[in-house]
Amino acid sequence: MNQKLKEDSIKIYKGHVIFTESPERFNTVENGFIIVENNIVKKVVSKIPDEYKNISVKDFGNRIIIPGFVDLHLHAPQFPNAGLGLDKELLPWLEEYTFPEEAKYKDTGYAKKVYSRVVEELWKNGTTRAVIFASVHKEATALLFDLLVKAGLGAYVGKVNMDRNCPDIIIEDTQQSLKDTREYLETHVNKSEHVKPIITPRFVPTCSAGILEELGKMANEFDVPIQSHLSENMGEVEWVKELHPEHGNYADVYDCYSLFGQKPTIMAHCIYNTEEEVILMRNNEVYAAHCPYSNLNLSSGIMPVRHFLDKGVNVGLGSDISGGHKMSIPSVMAIAAQISKIKWLETNKELAPLTTSEVFYLGTKGGGKFFGKVGSFEEGYEFDALVIDDSSFLGDNLTLEERLQRFIYLGDDRNIVERYVAGNRIEKPSF
Repeated sequence: MNQKLKEDSIKIYKGHVIFTESPERFNTVENGFIIVENNIVKKVVSKIPDEYKNISVKDFGNRIIIPGFVDLHLHAPQFPNAGLGLDKELLPWLEEYTFPEEAKYKDTGYAKKVYSRVVEELWKNGTTRAVIFASVHKEATALLFDLLVKAGLGAYVGKVNMDRNCPDIIIEDTQQSLKDTREYLETHVNKSEHVKPIITPRFVPTCSAGILEELGKMANEFDVPIQSHLSENMGEVEWVKELHPEHGNYADVYDCYSLFGQKPTIMAHCIYNTEEEVILMRNNEVYAAHCPYSNLNLSSGIMPVRHFLDKGVNVGLGSDISGGHKMSIPSVMAIAAQISKIKWLETNKELAPLTTSEVFYLGTKGGGKFFGKVGSFEEGYEFDALVIDDSSFLGDNLTLEERLQRFIYLGDDRNIVERYVAGNRIEKPSF
């Protein structure tokens, strides 16, 4: 390669670098340098090697550089409902608030108005990658996909399927649902490098066996991942037992239709999983999206995250807008740590609370693994990064770990001064 071209492909960023290679501890380099080549992290060093001495450095001074946040579960069409209906449990909340709101996305004008705000909020809160439920509407889903591409964020976007047990205003005809899904996949599977489609049956109660079977086949045919819900609420779990007495448990319904790890899969919530389901998730490499705000707001329960981690299950964090009321992944990190302490007490101190490094890992590399080499500054990872200015907080002589913990609990989008996705600096979206 021409030396000038090679140098042009290299960027160096200087600041206080923090990431988590493993959940157990932070990797920190004070006044460190992140060397990025062709948008991929080459190395993190405390001194620039001689081979890079001619490369200019972008110096962020006393600011902190961390990986971008990853949200493994949110419902974009529910954004207008954030903060509403949270005195209800899951199933009544769906009927009274969620399904009526999602029915509005037949109107693509309304969809553009809301989805533009959703994408802006993701950017604002430093969410560089997200796994998103849209609605049952193909055109509105495609619109959301295109807005994310334009914004430069990374995402999986799913057209929701549901052909039973939901209101007439939103229920789908089975064959039309499958036709729309196929058309969406055909037109979007290779449309973008960083935004991709994902198979999205809402959950077993609203999806017939026929639609689940065909969606499993499509996931394999188009080689795309899968997302859905699992064991969020006790009433939901009992409902699945009534609908599918022929299956041993909730996860088995998905598994028998090739929707449980046959392709990369995320299951949100996972509060009431049986031990058999946990082991199946581990064996099939199914991800659990922990959504603590939603689980508290809808009186669902507390996911035993420590048990999943101990069993080797992949876990990431989800804002679960709008069961959850905040899109900020640092806020989700904080509440995840807090409620793990309650679970610790509930289990007679058997399930240890989550540490700050663990919840940070879940909101970066833990969820980022679903996208590949994302969520860390290890060699070979895509450069997704946030630059944090915490100078507005009081306190001197803090370690980098303490500064990051303070940002997680006290910070907000005003502390995020730059955002990068796959090596590209991302400006505020303009639609």
